Amino acid sequence: MKSGPLIEVEAMFVQTAAGVEGGSGKLTLRGLAPSTLYFSDRPQRVVGHVSSRQFVDLWALGENSFAEDPPNAVLAFVHLDDERLDDVVMMLRDPSLDGDGITYTVDVLEGSLPGRAGPCSLFIDPLGRPLSPVSVMGVHRRARRRARRGPR
Repeated sequence: MKSGPLIEVEAMFVQTAAGVEGGSGKLTLRGLAPSTLYFSDRPQRVVGHVSSRQFVDLWALGENSFAEDPPNAVLAFVHLDDERLDDVVMMLRDPSLDGDGITYTVDVLEGSLPGRAGPCSLFIDPLGRPLSPVSVMGVHRRARRRARRGPR
């Protein structure tokens, strides 16, 4: 892959899958979409996608890589038993592709990993910005602040 917007902008990433399995510090997305979406916030507003293989290959690339500074992420998923929507916040490490699945080592920061769940989306923070206002952890932090302040 040539050097392009993915490396030059602070890109956030989204992976989608048909299902998810979690436990013992691991998260596996099953039926992974063939590409990972990336997008940036203002002013560039760059949108694109890379193959899942390219995403994994980029993991340790460059200064301040995900390998050196693991990203935070939010997994949004549907429970299989009652179709309830849920999410869990975690830190991702060591992605590994296997067929149509990707497995991460995870540290759960908020919520609980499902043992098994249905359709899901994994929202991954941009490189080097784990607590920026637009990061998934930043969004959760703002929501907690708003909840403490109460309605306006």
